[in-house]
Amino acid sequence: MTEQTHARPALFSRPAPILFFIVVAVLIDQVVKITVDHTLPLQEAVPVIPMLALYRTYNLGVAFSMLSGMDGWFIVGMRLVIVAFVIWLWHRTAKDRWIAHLGYALIIAGAIGNLVDRFAYGHVIDYILFYTESWSFAVFNLADSFITIGAGCVILDELLLPKKASR
Repeated sequence: MTEQTHARPALFSRPAPILFFIVVAVLIDQVVKITVDHTLPLQEAVPVIPMLALYRTYNLGVAFSMLSGMDGWFIVGMRLVIVAFVIWLWHRTAKDRWIAHLGYALIIAGAIGNLVDRFAYGHVIDYILFYTESWSFAVFNLADSFITIGAGCVILDELLLPKKASR
């Protein structure tokens, strides 16, 4: 008698858990941005620890201020296409690829969090600044972090988890 092992579906390979996670992540992102917008001074660094400050600014582009010169509706359309593409990837990815599914959930949550800003304010609220005396990184937010960590998870999945041979 042969014993077959079935890979357990990843938590975020199912619609309900991924939807719940995305909604919670977007809500946390929005609460933080609203708090930042109401409490931090505009474009004035508030040091937290060495090399990290809170710095409220408004981003008219996409993550890390890329494409800030582009039309706002182009950026909205681009983000919607990206979300649709990531949902397509999520749907096509094997159910046992938990790192990839986590990554897709984070990317979707981050993109939606920044889309909410774009629709609500016409810009994205950024507030995290890493810096030294001679250098500073682009100001970013929690949603940007979700996108970056999510992309890292997808790459890790490709590098770490073995692929099944196609027949």
